[in-house]
Amino acid sequence: MESSRPLIDTTTAHSARVWNYWLGGKDNYPADREVGDYVLQAYPEMVAAARADRDFLIRAVTHLAEREGVRQFLDIGTGLPTHHNTHEVAQAVAPSSRVVYVDNDPMVLAHARALLTSHQDGTTHYADADLRDPSTVLAEAADHLDFARPIGLTILGTMGHFAGQEAYDIVRGYVDALPPGSFLVMCDGTDTSPEMIEAAKRWNDTAAAPYHLRAPDEIALFFDGLDLLEPGVVSATLWRPEATEVGRPREVDQYGGVARKG
Repeated sequence: MESSRPLIDTTTAHSARVWNYWLGGKDNYPADREVGDYVLQAYPEMVAAARADRDFLIRAVTHLAEREGVRQFLDIGTGLPTHHNTHEVAQAVAPSSRVVYVDNDPMVLAHARALLTSHQDGTTHYADADLRDPSTVLAEAADHLDFARPIGLTILGTMGHFAGQEAYDIVRGYVDALPPGSFLVMCDGTDTSPEMIEAAKRWNDTAAAPYHLRAPDEIALFFDGLDLLEPGVVSATLWRPEATEVGRPREVDQYGGVARKG
């Protein structure tokens, strides 16, 4: 029987592969590199922004596992595996951590094996599901996570692909299902520089899936009703950065935060 799974189109730039290219990965094709370079011409800082997004994930998940005692994570819109994936970060602190990744992209699915390596004391699972359908995703996640205990929900670089109220509704569908004491970790692209705005325009002119930049206060709306941890919604580089002897980290056009559900 033939699979209904869509074939991987390597002739059109794909967000996960372009992101992989910016992060220095090898899971990309000429079409991805062409668009990636076209965007970089307008916004050379995109590589720094992509890496800042990854570093934000590392610091946020480390904090939840180390300081908040979170042992379960639901990673929505996983993207291609790279260094320091959610389960690697969480299980480095707490080997018994359980992680469920969610994506329905055929390219990501093809690489899902890399996400399923786990410390022997913990577990990792990959849910091939559409993140726009929280009820289905949550039902599958419930086979591996205990929804009576706190969960760290991570959504990074994903909701920009959804315009207007739909993005907020999707996130709310997940947050509402989380038990008290859970956390939302979120970061996304912002319209905080002319260069980033031009980069998004170039992306939308050439790539398959458009990306919608938001203002920082629009990113903050995703956390409505939750208790934001300090320092609130800030540039990804400024969320609890590691100590440095020289100045403060340079801001990037990626804003995020971490918030607790009461």
